Amino acid sequence: MNEAATEQHEFGAEVGRLLDLVVHSLYSEREIFLRELVANAADATDRRRFDALTDPALSLPDGAKVRILPDKPGRTLLIADDGIGMTHQELIDHLGTIARSGTRAFGESLAHAKPEDRPSLIGQFGVGFYSAFMVADRVEVLSRRAGTDQAWLWSSQGAGSYTIAPAERATPGTDITLHIKSDADEFLDPVRLDAIVRKWADHITIPITIARDGKDVPANQGNALWRQPKASVSEQSYNEFYRHLGMFWDSPWATLHWHAEGTVEFAALLFVPGSKPFMPVQEERESRVRLHVRRMFITDRAELLPNWLRFVQGVVDTEDLPLNVSREMLQSTPVLARIRRAVTNRVMTELKTRATEASYAGFWENYGSVLKEGMWEDSEHRAEIAALLRFRSTSAEELTSLGDYVARMKENQETIWYLAGDDADTLAKSPQLEGFAARGIEVLLLTDPIDAFWPERYDGFEGKKLRSITGDTSELARIAPSDAPPGEARDISKLALVLKSALEGQVSDVRATDRLTDSAVVLASGAGPDLQMQRLLRRSGQERGGLSPVLELNPRHRFIHQLAERADQDDDINDVAQFLLDLARVQDGEPPKDPAAFARWVMGALAKEG
Repeated sequence: MNEAATEQHEFGAEVGRLLDLVVHSLYSEREIFLRELVANAADATDRRRFDALTDPALSLPDGAKVRILPDKPGRTLLIADDGIGMTHQELIDHLGTIARSGTRAFGESLAHAKPEDRPSLIGQFGVGFYSAFMVADRVEVLSRRAGTDQAWLWSSQGAGSYTIAPAERATPGTDITLHIKSDADEFLDPVRLDAIVRKWADHITIPITIARDGKDVPANQGNALWRQPKASVSEQSYNEFYRHLGMFWDSPWATLHWHAEGTVEFAALLFVPGSKPFMPVQEERESRVRLHVRRMFITDRAELLPNWLRFVQGVVDTEDLPLNVSREMLQSTPVLARIRRAVTNRVMTELKTRATEASYAGFWENYGSVLKEGMWEDSEHRAEIAALLRFRSTSAEELTSLGDYVARMKENQETIWYLAGDDADTLAKSPQLEGFAARGIEVLLLTDPIDAFWPERYDGFEGKKLRSITGDTSELARIAPSDAPPGEARDISKLALVLKSALEGQVSDVRATDRLTDSAVVLASGAGPDLQMQRLLRRSGQERGGLSPVLELNPRHRFIHQLAERADQDDDINDVAQFLLDLARVQDGEPPKDPAAFARWVMGALAKEG
C-alpha cells in the first residue's frame, strides 16, 4: 500500500458514539455480525446480477459465492464476495457516515429494547457493518467496483477515524477482513461459523462456503424451497425440509405452499405437524413461524400467526420489508399486518377444507385444545373456529361438531348442552346426565381446561346458546322424559331447609330437582360459574366468596324420602348433611371434604344394613 496516497478520514457525525453503543450494548448478541456481513455480501452479489441485465460486462463469474475464511494462527476472519463492489466515494458514503436514522435515535431505541430485539435494531438503523467491531479490534475492507480497474482499501480500528488507500484486487467484489479480538476466539472456529450461517442464512440462494481443512465447505442449502413453484417440489423435498425445520421425525399432517401477490407479496411454506411435539405447545404461547426477508432469516418471533395456531410451523418470506426490522416495527408496520391476516386466513381455509376428512380426528386429538384458545381470545375468528370444534358426546361414538349436534336436537330444544370435567369417560357416567338421558337430549363432554372459560364468550352456533348442564336446567321441563321417572315425588321443602342450615358456608342453596332419575343428590352451579370453573378456582387457591355450589335432591329417591320423614319429625340429621354433600362431590370426581369421616359414615351405614 502506498502510504503517501493513504487518506485519513474522520467518521461522520456521532459515528464514534455509535461504535461504542454497538460494541458494548450489543455484546451478548455478537454472532449477529456474521449475519449482517453475509447479508451485505449477498445483497452486493444480487445487485451485480441485476445490473448485468442491462450491462453484460458486469456479469457475475461462474461459481460466484460468498466465502468465509477463518485463519486461527493469523487471528483473522475474511468474508469475501464477487458482488458489485464499491468505489472510493462509495466507501466513504457507506462505511464512513452513519445511516439516515442517526446515532441518537439508534441509542434511544437500544436503551428501551429487550435483549432479544437488539439484533434487529442493527439493520433497522443501517449500522449492520459496524457490528463487526463487536468481535474485531480492526476491520479492513478491500473493494473493487465492477466495471472499474481500481480497488481501494478501507481500514479502521473503530476509534473515530478510518483510512482509505489505493489497492489491488484481481476481480470485482469485496473482501472484509476482521482482526478478531482476544475474547472472540469462537468466531475463528469453522464449526461455530457453520452453525451461525445455518441459523441465519441457510436459504440464501447465493452459495456460502466456509474454509475448513483447505477446502471450501458449503454452509447453506441455498434452495429456498418456499420460493420454488409448488408443482416442482416433491413430497420428499417437503418432508425433508419439514424435518429439518423443526427437528421432526414424522410427516406433516398438512403442507401449505403458496405465493401471494397483490397489495403485499410473499412466499409461504407452512406445515401442521403430524404428531404432537415432545415439548407441549401449551408451554410456549407464541407462534414461531419464521420470518424471512429476501431469503434471509430475520426472526421467529414476528407472531405471524395468532397464539391459538402456534402449532403451525414454517417460513414466510417477503421482499416488502427492510432486511432487518425491530420488534416495534413488526408490531406496527401495515405490511406485516396484511401478511399476518393473509397467512391466518390461508391456514383457516386449509383447516376448514381438511375438517371433513377422517384424519381430522387425529389433528383434533393433537391440537384441538390449542385451537379452542381462539374461542376465548379472538373475537374476529371465533365463528370460524367454532365450525372446526369437535367434541365427545353422549349420543355419538365418533367426535361430533356443533353443526352435527344442532341437526340432532330434540323438538323444543333451544340450547346446546355440555358438561365440563377432567375425563370424558368419567363424565359419561355422571349423575348430571340422568335427566338429559331420560329425555334423549344429547350432551357434549368437554375435558380441556380451556373448556371452563370459552363458552361464556361464545354467542352460540346458529342461534343456539351453549350452556352447562350444571347450571339452570329449567328448559328441561319443555321436553317430557320418554318414560315416567321411578318413584313418587315427595315434598322435601323442610328437609332442604334443614340441610341448607347444616351446610351453611359450603353450599349456596339446597333444593329439589327433576333432573335426577337414579341418584339421590347432585351438585349444581346455581347463579355462579360452571362447576368445572369452580373446581379449577379451588385447585388454584383462587376460590372466592359467592361461588358455593347448590345441592340438589331427588324428591323421588327412597333415601331422600327417609331423610324427609326424619326432618318432618325434627330428628337430628346434621350428620347426614355432610355425607350428602360429599357424596355429590365424589360423583363429580372430587374428593370428600373429610375422606376419613366419609368412609366411617359409609361403613356405619353398611353395618346397620347388615
